[in-house]
Amino acid sequence: MKSLFQKPLIFFVVIALAALIVVMMMRNQAPVEHQKVGLVPKQVGVIEVVSQKIHPTTTAYGSVEHGVALQNRAEVSGKISYMHPDLKQGGSIAAGVLVLRIDPEDVEVSLKQSEADLQSNLSSLQQLDEEEKTSRRSLRLAQDSLNVGRKELQRIQDMWDKRLIARSVLDTEKQSLLQLQQSVSDLQGQLNTYVSRRASAQAQIERASQQVRSQQTNLGRTELYMPFDARIGSVPVDKGEYVSVGTALFEALATDRVEITAQLPIQQMAKLVSGASLSTAKMGEVLQQLGLKAKVSLVGGQKQAVWQAEVIRFSEAIDPVRRTLGIVVAVDNPYEKIIPGKRPPLIKGMYTAVDLYAPAIDALVIPRKAIHEGRVYLVGAEQKLEIRAVEVLFTQGDFALISEGLSVGDKVIVNDLIPVIKGMPLAPVTDQQYQDELKAVSSDADLAFSGSAE
Repeated sequence: MKSLFQKPLIFFVVIALAALIVVMMMRNQAPVEHQKVGLVPKQVGVIEVVSQKIHPTTTAYGSVEHGVALQNRAEVSGKISYMHPDLKQGGSIAAGVLVLRIDPEDVEVSLKQSEADLQSNLSSLQQLDEEEKTSRRSLRLAQDSLNVGRKELQRIQDMWDKRLIARSVLDTEKQSLLQLQQSVSDLQGQLNTYVSRRASAQAQIERASQQVRSQQTNLGRTELYMPFDARIGSVPVDKGEYVSVGTALFEALATDRVEITAQLPIQQMAKLVSGASLSTAKMGEVLQQLGLKAKVSLVGGQKQAVWQAEVIRFSEAIDPVRRTLGIVVAVDNPYEKIIPGKRPPLIKGMYTAVDLYAPAIDALVIPRKAIHEGRVYLVGAEQKLEIRAVEVLFTQGDFALISEGLSVGDKVIVNDLIPVIKGMPLAPVTDQQYQDELKAVSSDADLAFSGSAE
């Protein structure tokens, strides 16, 4: 019985001793040292934001059209008697050269008839003048006779009053006086008609003169001279062919200037007017205030195929389908400085790119890839990541102009950052390539107009 009570007692004693030993060991153990663990600074490429001048620019596209395209039509009827040997499609003819002649025989006949009518009317007027002179002389004589008749009647009247003559003598003298008065009245009436007759004769002379001038003009229209240096378009007639008034003869395209109507999306127009202060509704003054410059290049062409251009007008309306605005630019002397295989002449129908440049504005410019859904990543205080919302004025190529959200001196991260944790430590390194490209952005337009593009 005694052994039964001792075994459990021994078990509990052992347990108590083990617990005591564990407690003693824990009290005597040195405390655990905790090490602080932090994020490793992330190396990032940055650029420093600076204010710089930049020329807002955009590109529009359009085809070449000649500035002056003359559609020559016959102004007189007749047979074509002469055509210049180079009057063929694609030919070139200098200014002042006789291009085409229409047989003038019919016009010359009409001119002679008109000249004969004019001479006849002039002779009629001359004859009328002589008749008027004769009538005036006859009137003066009739008036003198009338004055004598009046005196004679008065003398006979005095004699009748004294009863020295018969009554029949007095009556006869009165009858003679009436005849003289009638003669004067007829001559006076005849003279009065000369005013209207002369006006009619002069009107006929004027009409005949106009016919002569018209026929002389028509005679000049039988010969067509080239008014400017031109390339020839279509020529739908041949020598010996009879043409009537209005028949198309040939198309002449001026070689001193071409025009390009470049279609620009209306939303891109905001770039060009962003720095302008428009104060008039007159289109010519608007163009002057905008101060736009342009250069033209061939789409897919060589680098040498570039021409300086002048912005001359806007189209009259917005294209309702493409939602574009036509901007017309002109290139002078498009056939000069040709380099075979590299710089061809600007020919009608060529498809071109028109780069439009507005005057420089002050702006904060950063790479487009540095913008993430309207936000940029910055190296903030204590070299930690700062996330800031920005407002983009517009984009240009690989860069964006910022209107709000950034200040000069801010350091913008330009490379991809994964993960993005606000406040994470950074190790910034200047991305010199992007910094240099930003400087080049402001000088691109100046280089374009410094004479490198002719």
